[in-house]
Amino acid sequence: MRKLPRVLIVEDESPIAELIAVNLRHNGFAPVWAEDGESAQRELDAVLPDVILLDWMLPGSSGLQLARRWRADARTKGVPILMLTARGDEPDKVAGLDAGADDYITKPFSTQELLARIRAVLRRRAPEQVDDSVTVGALVLDAATHRVSWQGQLLKIGPTEFRLLHYLMKHAERVHSRAQLLDKIWGDHVYIEERTVDVHVKRLREALGEAASLIETVRGAGYRLTGQALVKPAPAQS
Repeated sequence: MRKLPRVLIVEDESPIAELIAVNLRHNGFAPVWAEDGESAQRELDAVLPDVILLDWMLPGSSGLQLARRWRADARTKGVPILMLTARGDEPDKVAGLDAGADDYITKPFSTQELLARIRAVLRRRAPEQVDDSVTVGALVLDAATHRVSWQGQLLKIGPTEFRLLHYLMKHAERVHSRAQLLDKIWGDHVYIEERTVDVHVKRLREALGEAASLIETVRGAGYRLTGQALVKPAPAQS
């Protein structure tokens, strides 16, 4: 029997939570409701969900605080988080993505939009399997073991940033627009904003540390991973 995808709904307004849960059940999901961060943590400790629907405004810890906490935890960092909020301004969206959310949906939203976004993050969680290895200078990515190293030192890279880095390394020296990266990394970007790419590139650079200079921003065009950053200019002749 096929296991239904488990969705943890973290929402303090019971009418909204119940409406979401009913629609999820009718569409092949197994919803679980938690009304605050404490009860959500208990659910996570018991069984990891396939995706988390996280309200921004909660009693006690806010959705932003919870997202940051779960992203910092090795056990929960790979669980997709879809932030639910009445805040629709771009700075708030960026804040949600910076906190670790994979996507963002503004209230009020339609059932079909919510379902489409959940299915999209689940598809991204199970990307096409690849087992190759790719090297650019001292940066090495091994897809089979899901490891990235720089000058022999292992780096901690999140799942979305890993796929982004893998694609950029496989197509080094080429400039990729945000729309192209959404197509290749996220797959279905009907509901995903191009700003999402900038947030994940920022996270990737932070994870790469000294190797961050390999990823260049090409103004007005997009991003490029280049080994040229590793080539030091020859000293000037006297």
